[in-house]
Amino acid sequence: MIQVRGLTKSVHTGTHRVDILKGIDLEIPRGQFAAIMGPSGSGKSTLLGLLAGLDSPTSGQVLLDGEDITNLDEDRMAVLRGRKIGFVFQSYHLIPTLTAEENVLLPMDLAGGNSGSRKRARDLLERVGLGDRRDHYPVQLSGGEQQRVALARAFALQPPILLADEPTGNLDSATGQVVLDLMLALNREQGATMVLVTHEEAVAGCADRRILLRDGLVVNP
Repeated sequence: MIQVRGLTKSVHTGTHRVDILKGIDLEIPRGQFAAIMGPSGSGKSTLLGLLAGLDSPTSGQVLLDGEDITNLDEDRMAVLRGRKIGFVFQSYHLIPTLTAEENVLLPMDLAGGNSGSRKRARDLLERVGLGDRRDHYPVQLSGGEQQRVALARAFALQPPILLADEPTGNLDSATGQVVLDLMLALNREQGATMVLVTHEEAVAGCADRRILLRDGLVVNP
């Protein structure tokens, strides 16, 4: 479960303060797929970054399965992020010097790895239709293939929470639908809570719930 209480985020530009989030209260139950929507500048990606612990709020709390991550130091946050959160970015964020298989293996290796890690990486690549591309480097893969590798990597440690920032934003509609279908299938299989930022109605239409942001506030229940 994800709980957000009184969350604000402000930044200073010169002498001016910009309030990006203005007091967000939100609860996303375990296993729910929630789509965050809103116009540009409404705070969607900022909110997702705060849920992931990639940034700190100005005030308020973020609780992941009851654990307040707001004041964790970076080392403890990194451990929690590795244990609880999978993240899919719009721009893939694969390591260019690693093969597809090595990219998927990376979070498992960082978590200590075991004798089953390589098999799990290969099984996940098979699951996303890239078993025959596991030895290819990112530059040898199409955008859709790179996003499928990123998706396999996000599920490598079977995280209870998956966060995705415009995961289909750089893909054509057919490829984006393939990635979305895989994300939904993997999510159903593993029972993760999924929060996805999107501006696409078709993508949001697959969610259990839509959360609409406008001017740094949630404007629907």
